[in-house]
Amino acid sequence: MERLRDESTIFRFGAQGDPPQRYLIEFHGRSLARERGKVIEWQTHQVEVKLGASYPRTMPELRWLSPIFHPNISEIGLVCLGGYNTHWVPSLQLDELCEMLWDMARFHNYDLRSPYNREAALWAASQATFAFPMDDRPLRDLRAAKGREAVVSRPESFNRRSGISEPASLSAPSFLSEEEPIFILDTDLIGPSQQERARRSEPPSRREPPPEVMFLD
Repeated sequence: MERLRDESTIFRFGAQGDPPQRYLIEFHGRSLARERGKVIEWQTHQVEVKLGASYPRTMPELRWLSPIFHPNISEIGLVCLGGYNTHWVPSLQLDELCEMLWDMARFHNYDLRSPYNREAALWAASQATFAFPMDDRPLRDLRAAKGREAVVSRPESFNRRSGISEPASLSAPSFLSEEEPIFILDTDLIGPSQQERARRSEPPSRREPPPEVMFLD
């Protein structure tokens, strides 16, 4: 849970007991509530999680404390986790449970077939005011952002090769070192060398077979 908190700008929690038996979970992001008959956006969400004496063999007791308008959360805050309600999986960790709850809150995960709130299910099936999911961020949004930064790293320049004229706009993938060979498979991007010109001027019978193409993983 602490690691989850460190990897998220959305998630906070408090705990009671030693070891903890009660958690107060807080999400900060876009969801929906209903006020005076009108469905509105709601930004702060609180969920109480109680661990019974037989946890993790039995499912925790969940109650949504803040206002929410969701097909699978009742008006008094009871939460339906689908198949987990009847067939709880003891190996499901608390941080994974929190991710499921956040996906419910942001309408990334909802089931209209067996609703806890029938009115919310009917509304969600026909509404066109809000785009689902309400919030695009995964719960571990900080870790996801770091992953994107690692993929979109700053590229380095190609090594110069004798006899090859390289466009200045080309750059090598960042995972290649300067010592590793670079293969350019698009011949339109490079000027032909004198040897290539000579090869093109030879009769077809004297031309060498085309070299084997090498692909980089």
